[in-house]
Amino acid sequence: MTTVDPTPASLPAALAEPHVPVRRNWIALVFAANLGVWMAFFTPIQVLLPQQVERIAPADKEAMLAVVTGIGALAAVLANPLAGALSDRTCLRLGGREFGRRHVWTAGGAVLGALALLLLAQQRTIAGVALGWVAAQVCFNAMLASLTAAIPDRVPVTQRGGVSGWVGIPQALGLVVGAVLVTAVVTGNAAGYAAIAVAVLVLTLPFTLFTDDDPLPRAHRPPLRVRTLLASLWISPRRHPDFAWAWITRFLVQIGNALGTLYLLYFLTDGVRHPDPEGALLALILLYTLGMILTAVVAGMLSDRSGRRKIYVIVSGLVMAVAALMLAIAPIWPVAIAAALLLGAGYGIYLSVDAALITEVLPRATDRAKDLGVINIANSAPQVLGPAISAPIVVHLGGYPALYAVTAAVTVLGSALVLKIRTVR
Repeated sequence: MTTVDPTPASLPAALAEPHVPVRRNWIALVFAANLGVWMAFFTPIQVLLPQQVERIAPADKEAMLAVVTGIGALAAVLANPLAGALSDRTCLRLGGREFGRRHVWTAGGAVLGALALLLLAQQRTIAGVALGWVAAQVCFNAMLASLTAAIPDRVPVTQRGGVSGWVGIPQALGLVVGAVLVTAVVTGNAAGYAAIAVAVLVLTLPFTLFTDDDPLPRAHRPPLRVRTLLASLWISPRRHPDFAWAWITRFLVQIGNALGTLYLLYFLTDGVRHPDPEGALLALILLYTLGMILTAVVAGMLSDRSGRRKIYVIVSGLVMAVAALMLAIAPIWPVAIAAALLLGAGYGIYLSVDAALITEVLPRATDRAKDLGVINIANSAPQVLGPAISAPIVVHLGGYPALYAVTAAVTVLGSALVLKIRTVR
């Protein structure tokens, strides 16, 4: 594992390398905030937007939903690093009091994002839905940029694996909790959007109110020029090769994840021929979430104790690849059950340890949120590219067995490339 150089005494707390372990209440609050933002991302995509688009354009619902979600994903790719870069430069003083550079973005994104969801619920045209979803994506990506930066800002390197495990769980849990909330607790599309809006505020704002956020002294603020800001989004692979390899690793594994999950409902219908594919999909999502919960925190803590990251990333890729090959070789329901649990377990290991690894290859403390925003492009871009890659494979190049074989190959390649990173064990 990387040995972190001591921070000069003259460096402000906002830029210092953290050494004091965070407490359980901090972990619980950041867990809740991440649960809120992931509920806001996934519940509309999985439940609310499909319902709304089908009501507006029933004859073209598949194509229109693809347009809406594709434009939203593009907005996410652009908004996350830009919001992170602005967060890195935030110096806020009100009434003689200095505020930190992260919480204002987290709270502002939550409030404005909740309003965007309420406006989105009232739209009656595809154009209106697309604009509303773009607004929500911009706000929630501003939240995500500042929340992601909380880990390198506040958590010591020796604790990041375990904390990243807790922070990673909401990515799967948010889908389950959000789906239950808008289908079993409230009824109606508009009520579903309102419920998610309230959940975001309730889950997120306590983190901004009850945890510390160090202010950035103006003397240490990077200059805010549009050209400089945009240029800073490019991080030279030659100057920062470990960061580049970490980005490529994340991108390939997320491509594999997108390929493996995009057509899962259709796979259950046409490949497995399950009599209740919707119910079967929910069961697989629950098993996937269970597998992730069982491994994420444990793997992160073991990585912290051993001081090793790369071996866990490689193992996680192999576990996920085995799960994908099981679906390619034996498309039957019992195998799908085992594969879902295994895939969740592998992704849980990957999510916690790779997240900790990435925080150790960030180029500069002054740009943590922006650099993590660039990393988040590797999460968002595969959601745009996934359909373009998977559709030709399913239709023309071998069907679902070929799709899951490619999923396994891409995942193994992505996890193996972690060996190229030199400064982390």
